[in-house]
Amino acid sequence: MEIKKITNKETWENFLLGCREKTFLQSWNWGEFQKTLGEEIERLGFFKGQNLAAVCLVIKVKSKKGNFLLAPHGPVVEPSLSRPDKLEILSALADNLKQTARKAKLYFIRIAPIWQRGDENARLFKQLKLKEAPMHVHPELSWLLDITPPEEELLSAMRKTTRYLIKQGQKNSELQIVKSQDINDVEQFNKLYMETVKKHHFHPFSLKYLQNEFSAFSRDNQAVIFLAKHQGICLASAIIIYWQGTGFYHQGASITSKIPAAYLLQWEAIKEAKARGCSVYNFWGIADTAPEKLKNHPWAGLTLFKQGFGGCAAPYVKTQDMALSGRYTLIRWFELLRKHKRGF
Repeated sequence: MEIKKITNKETWENFLLGCREKTFLQSWNWGEFQKTLGEEIERLGFFKGQNLAAVCLVIKVKSKKGNFLLAPHGPVVEPSLSRPDKLEILSALADNLKQTARKAKLYFIRIAPIWQRGDENARLFKQLKLKEAPMHVHPELSWLLDITPPEEELLSAMRKTTRYLIKQGQKNSELQIVKSQDINDVEQFNKLYMETVKKHHFHPFSLKYLQNEFSAFSRDNQAVIFLAKHQGICLASAIIIYWQGTGFYHQGASITSKIPAAYLLQWEAIKEAKARGCSVYNFWGIADTAPEKLKNHPWAGLTLFKQGFGGCAAPYVKTQDMALSGRYTLIRWFELLRKHKRGF
């Protein structure tokens, strides 16, 4: 297996078009977005003979706790690869990242796979002596909805309450869903986002981060801001990424209201995905759906909201770490403590 850096956007995106297990975190534009944040990236291609068999975007993350290499939802592999081929790719990736990380004096490597969770895939990582990370950076469990059926079928498959609230929203003449590709509207999203932060006590992305992300994807008509307004007041908003046949609900914000703004907004985002020819709507991360685990989870309400639209859970192999320094032990304990405090 030979590794080469890929510098051509068309080569990268065309390979990903043929892959099933993927998210926009391995897209060309996500790499471009990372560069606007001052992060260093590499786009690695894994060649079996003359054929490209896998790709992996790698980011050098600068963190107060210690710098590290991150493969977000990667590597992405050609669907027909055998288990030995996948192991060879992982082994080559690990060796490459170890060399890069040691030269840069980084503390560890973190791989957040997009591979389906299961014993066989988990064993591949164990063979390379990687271990489960104390915290995940990106979703390890997402909620996906097949949006190929007609709209009426999608509505009928929803939870009764969700369907009712969407229809109530449609009847409300004062509730308006605005679709925007104007970067200035990121500020409107951010105002609502900061209200959501105050309510749920999580660490927010900065306005610059949100603007840069939107800008990176909107250049290729891959990002839309949805604003749900009632009597001129914005009650809910979302930034949706439309990439390679999937709509991703990536950033969201709302305030408590009796008006079903968030429900109608999601339905309009789903309809936009259908209009763009998408076959899947990805609601992004959810909590473990086992009742005993979901009850006290910080994402319990959000998870139930997303599940109401119908769909199924997509579990990925747990995020994997490779320690390269004794300091990793301290970082691991710090992250475990942080995870406990956040209720995860």
